[in-house]
Amino acid sequence: MHKNKVRGCITLAVIAIVLSVIAFVAPFLMNATFWIAYLFSVIAIAFQIYIFKISFSETEDVKSKFYGFPIAQIGVIYLVAQLVISIVEMILATLIPSWVAVVINIIVTAAAVLGCIAADTVRDEIVKQDDKLKKNVTNMRSMQLLSASIAGQCTSEIKCELEKLAEEFKYSDIVSSEATVELENEIKQQLDELQSSVIEGDIESAKVLCAGIHAKLNERNRLCALNK
Repeated sequence: MHKNKVRGCITLAVIAIVLSVIAFVAPFLMNATFWIAYLFSVIAIAFQIYIFKISFSETEDVKSKFYGFPIAQIGVIYLVAQLVISIVEMILATLIPSWVAVVINIIVTAAAVLGCIAADTVRDEIVKQDDKLKKNVTNMRSMQLLSASIAGQCTSEIKCELEKLAEEFKYSDIVSSEATVELENEIKQQLDELQSSVIEGDIESAKVLCAGIHAKLNERNRLCALNK
């Protein structure tokens, strides 16, 4: 990331130098339109530093940085467009009124700023939803692992029933919701009791718990289907 920052700063510095050379070496008329064009091109170059910061901040995780690419893309498009517009305005400085140059450049800059804000907002929402989904599947993932573990621990006559229960967990909807949280807590509690029963060799209790978990799991899966 540090190397990328250095590369980015060097690139922007080169662009600024090339722009200045073109602006002050070429025989442009340095009137108000020229200076407006030059000022907005410098603003566009400087704005890339901020865009790079919000797109690939060191405090963000890899996923957030990945979603930051559209923001960086908007920044690059804005920079290229502004440089082209500024050079055209410099060339036609005698023909373009200063107020027209101001209006054009402000519109381009505003569009870029609003585009970056919108892209950043979308990025935050996507990351938020991804994190929420990750949390929503945690309960079922842990119960899938626990049910498989219980089946693996058992060597008695109930082993087939436990393996069947583990398969039911495996193919159940893994995404939790507010409607299923209470049931999942009850299932988790019964799974813990089932594990204790299997370890202690209490086959009758294990059979009863298997049946109860099976019924509650079916009920949870129906709720999942209804809430989609």
